[in-house]
Amino acid sequence: MTLWDLLRPLAKALGMGPTKATPGRRPGGRGPGPASKPAAGRGRGPRRARPKPSPDAAEPTLFARPARSAPSTRSAPRAAKPSRNAGRRVPMQERYDQVVREMLAKYDIKVRRWRKSMSGIATLLTYRDGTQRRFLESPKPKTPLSMSIFLHEVGHHAIGLGVHKPRCLEEFLAWKFSLDTMRELGLPVTEKVETRMRRSMEYAVGKATRRGIRELPPEVAAYAKRLPPA
Repeated sequence: MTLWDLLRPLAKALGMGPTKATPGRRPGGRGPGPASKPAAGRGRGPRRARPKPSPDAAEPTLFARPARSAPSTRSAPRAAKPSRNAGRRVPMQERYDQVVREMLAKYDIKVRRWRKSMSGIATLLTYRDGTQRRFLESPKPKTPLSMSIFLHEVGHHAIGLGVHKPRCLEEFLAWKFSLDTMRELGLPVTEKVETRMRRSMEYAVGKATRRGIRELPPEVAAYAKRLPPA
């Protein structure tokens, strides 16, 4: 026997016993309980079918970017930046190298070798089929004097090697070509260059005189050494 069995008669007399639960109310009569689920098809209307989106309709995006509008007018082109080398002074060695390339290409001359001494020579080879090849040897132009010697050898090919007689006249025309070219190109013609030309011409005229030339060309007569009076 439990304690509840002893107290049950007293509870029935006081009306405190458990009662049957009614739908919609909690046991003991303390307010409505949880509503029971209605049966299927009862208390609800027909379900509405949701419209399906058409395949052609564009899906809305959450972060849609607005389309960029084309500019009304084209922006003006930027001005070109001036070159870093613009206006700079070209080193003299670059000018010498450029003159060498231009002269060799212009007269189709090949350099056999660059001499270490201040001397040069121009040669012309003629083959059996008549083709000719031009060569020269000279110091590499690094100073006004070496440039004048290089252009002197180029001058022999420019005026025609072996065309002008006597030999001293050809030497004079080759030196004239050399100095005239230097002045036209703005290269300095120093006192050493003029002295070298004078001594070279004096040697060429003296050689022609020793070989018994009868008459000197008027262009080289000024380089003949005057003999002292007897």
